[in-house]
Amino acid sequence: MTFDDRVTIATPEGVSLDLVLAGLGSRFIATALDVVIELVLLIALYAVFTATTSNGFVLAIFSIAAFLVLFGYDVLFEVANAGRTPGKLAAGLRVLRRDGRPVDFVTSAVRNILRLVDFLPSFYVIGAVMIVVTRDHQRLGDIAAGTIVVRERRPTIRTTPTPPPAPISDQSYLSWDVSAITPEELATVRSFLARRASITPAARAQLGWELSARLRPKVGGPHDQWQPEQFLEAIVAAKAARG
Repeated sequence: MTFDDRVTIATPEGVSLDLVLAGLGSRFIATALDVVIELVLLIALYAVFTATTSNGFVLAIFSIAAFLVLFGYDVLFEVANAGRTPGKLAAGLRVLRRDGRPVDFVTSAVRNILRLVDFLPSFYVIGAVMIVVTRDHQRLGDIAAGTIVVRERRPTIRTTPTPPPAPISDQSYLSWDVSAITPEELATVRSFLARRASITPAARAQLGWELSARLRPKVGGPHDQWQPEQFLEAIVAAKAARG
C-alpha cells in the first residue's frame, strides 16, 4: 500500500505516465540545500568585491551579481540539468512541465520569478501553503508556469541484468513477422521515436518499455534479447523493408 500523491500524464503515444509528486518535506529540503549554496556564492562574491574597493559603483555591481545568483541559479540548473538544481538532485526531485516534458528557459524563468511571491511573508510560507492545498502540490510559480515537481525514480523495467542487445545493423529483424502490427501502432512507435530526445530519461525508459511490452507478443521472431528502443526501431525498419 502507498500513500504517495501521484499524477497521471497521457503522452501523445497513448501511454500514461504515473508520476509521484514531491511533497512539502522533500521540497523544503531541496530548497534549503539550494539556499545554502546560494548563500555561499553570495558570501564569496561579497568578499571578492569588498576586497577590491567599497565605493558605490562596486557595491552596485555586487547587487547586480547577487540578483543574477538568486534568480539565475535555479533557471540555469533547471534548464541545463533536466529540471534539477543541486538541491533537487540531492533530494531526488525534478521539475517537469505539466505534460511531462522538460522545462525550458521561459518556463523556468516564470516559475522562479514568482518564487519571490512564494517566499512572502517570510521564508516560503505562501509557497508551503500552496503546495499543501493544491491538488498537484504546486506553488504559485508552478501554477503560472504549468510545472510540477516529481520524485525521481528508476523505472523498474527488469529485475535481472540483461545481455547487450543485438545491434540494429545485424539485419536479423528482417526475418521477423510484423504483419500483426497495425498502422495505428506503427504511427505510435514512430511518434515516440521522433520525440524521445525531448522527454526525460525516466519517462523515455518507461514509455519505451511499455510500448515494446505491448507489441512484442504481436511480432514473430527471435527478439527477446533486444532492448525496448532497439526493438521499436527494428519494427519500423522491418515494416519499411516490406513496403
